[in-house]
Amino acid sequence: MKAITLYLQKRGYDCVADDYYSKIELWQKWYRGKVNSFHNYTQFNGKKKIRRTRKTLGLGKVIPEDWANLLLNEKVQISLASSQLQKKVEYVLRSNRFYSKGNQLVELAFALGTGAFVEFTDGDDVKIDYIRAGMIYPISWDNGTITECAFASERVRGKQKTVYLNIHRRDEHGFYIIENHMFDHQNGNTLTEIDLPDGVIPEVQTKSKVPRFQVFSPNIANNIDPDCPLGISVFANALDQFEAVDIIFDSYSNEYQLGKKRITVPISMARIQMEEDGTVAPIFDDSDTEFYAVPQDDNTKNEIKEHNMELRADEHNTGLQSMLNMVSWKCGSGMRRYIFEDGTVKTATEVISNNSDLYRNLQKHELLLTDALTGMIRAICDILKVGKNQDVRISYDDSIIQDSDREREKDRQDVRDNLMKPYEYRMKWYGEDEETAKKMTQQEDGLTLE
Repeated sequence: MKAITLYLQKRGYDCVADDYYSKIELWQKWYRGKVNSFHNYTQFNGKKKIRRTRKTLGLGKVIPEDWANLLLNEKVQISLASSQLQKKVEYVLRSNRFYSKGNQLVELAFALGTGAFVEFTDGDDVKIDYIRAGMIYPISWDNGTITECAFASERVRGKQKTVYLNIHRRDEHGFYIIENHMFDHQNGNTLTEIDLPDGVIPEVQTKSKVPRFQVFSPNIANNIDPDCPLGISVFANALDQFEAVDIIFDSYSNEYQLGKKRITVPISMARIQMEEDGTVAPIFDDSDTEFYAVPQDDNTKNEIKEHNMELRADEHNTGLQSMLNMVSWKCGSGMRRYIFEDGTVKTATEVISNNSDLYRNLQKHELLLTDALTGMIRAICDILKVGKNQDVRISYDDSIIQDSDREREKDRQDVRDNLMKPYEYRMKWYGEDEETAKKMTQQEDGLTLE
């Protein structure tokens, strides 16, 4: 929101350039599923230009959601040394629907490049706000770490459109001060400050050096603006592949429209006929779209012809899967994370190997998420006045990871116990087809397990 940037600059704060927020808007369009500049286009049909709309597989939603489900799910455990403190923190997390709202925030952060947890008090309760990228305005940062930040959100009071601005800044001693502002926002980039709602004070002196916000991003380098403290979408460098996928999918969908059966009939058989009561009606119903009238001359036989178009389903499936593999790789999920099946994109069901690209990138993303979650818990403890720098441990869901060496040894034992056929072992671990695997095991007169 350009008006917020202008306001903060007038206050003397450095801000991220407005054109970077245009990148966030583009990522948000892909997250929603339709990008007007790409999905809506015109096509010349030989007579005139007509408007077309491409169909989409919605990868901008699928991929961030997949990452969020891998990173922050119901099996993630947040532990503190004190059991009494653990109960208090768990109450705060439950009352703020942390595991559902936090999962949604991670999804938004991976789609839009950045997300933030913001802690505050509402009476005696500790509250957590979940802030997406377009609402985050860093005003001070050091080596990529945001130390002061403003958070904006649009609100409606009756018929009045307002903007609530929350500024977290530090005083000369490093203690955090939180400012609250409310603006009338009726005209473009013009902000007029108005009174705060009842119960909201203009300034909060936290008397603490513990920040009550944590900004996090996907753990990938920002190649759009390396000096910007905001992150980039996990699919920021895969938009060309997104377009290619939707072009193929749109063509696939059109294949069935263009390839449906056609029946050509001489135009004399499609003409209007007179009924006995004086009404007229065509011999063939206009709604029967498979019929098509063709001109007729003296040399044309008076016959009906059936035309069965050939569908290129296999070619489209192959092309779509190949491009999905490239998208998966560009987004850090390895080569075969996503599968086109039954008209939708599904995630691969096999367990993740501990030496796969997906597993290594998952661990990399966990580093920044762990910092954010640890900071959030310490901010909650600070607000509850139960001590600073608490020992916080974050345990992620490891049930999705498969140790390939251990699994291979288990399969070896299954072969020895005749629970797995030797050729099945070769198919699984050597990537051979069934015919080749059986041939190899016969040549070796029994499988040598290496």
